[in-house]
Amino acid sequence: MLLRQAGFRQAGFTYLTVMFIVAILLGGLAIVGETWETSARREKEAELLFIGNQYRRAIGLYYLATPGVIKTYPRQIEDLLKDPRQPGTMRHLRKLFPDPMTGKPFVVIKGADGGVQGVASASDVAPLKVANFRVRDAIFEGAQKYSEWKFIHTPPIAATAAPAKPAAGTAAGTAAVPGNPPADSIQAPGANFAPNPPGGPMQQPAPTEPIRAPGANIQQNPLGGRVPGGQR
Repeated sequence: MLLRQAGFRQAGFTYLTVMFIVAILLGGLAIVGETWETSARREKEAELLFIGNQYRRAIGLYYLATPGVIKTYPRQIEDLLKDPRQPGTMRHLRKLFPDPMTGKPFVVIKGADGGVQGVASASDVAPLKVANFRVRDAIFEGAQKYSEWKFIHTPPIAATAAPAKPAAGTAAGTAAVPGNPPADSIQAPGANFAPNPPGGPMQQPAPTEPIRAPGANIQQNPLGGRVPGGQR
């Protein structure tokens, strides 16, 4: 009887040990599965960023290849594979890549002219990557779902700068330097020029006085001159 009870106790202890080991294994498998799923999602995110930018680049090439001044976007996404405006075969995209997050085609984003200006994912899953994007993808920071990652081509804007007008009082072709007076107001050192109308006192020559040394005795010369010291 005692041996039978000891056998039951041993069997129960073995059963608990096995159950404990199974629980540990299941927990480990769950952690491994979660890690694998996260790693797979990160790879799909990187693939989404790469493919989305390939579409954006191809749309930009199509836009720039438009003949003439007025640029247009492709009427349909398939035009990226073969540009219908060119006489020969011009490919802007090698093939139509599917959305890595859904496995389905990308959502097409139309522009103001009705053409294809960008693409986006159809997934509403929250992304793992929410920061540290490249400059071209900085707009994706803080997005709540993958469908908010919109790969849209932005047309370049030609910046035209208006020519700067010369400052008042500066000579033509001479740039005004901050802190310097205008060119027509520059005077020689020590000169004191005052505005003088025509016929004013500044127009008449000033009378000249003979220069004499201090203490000299100036006498009148009968010939109309003056001789210093009284000598003739």
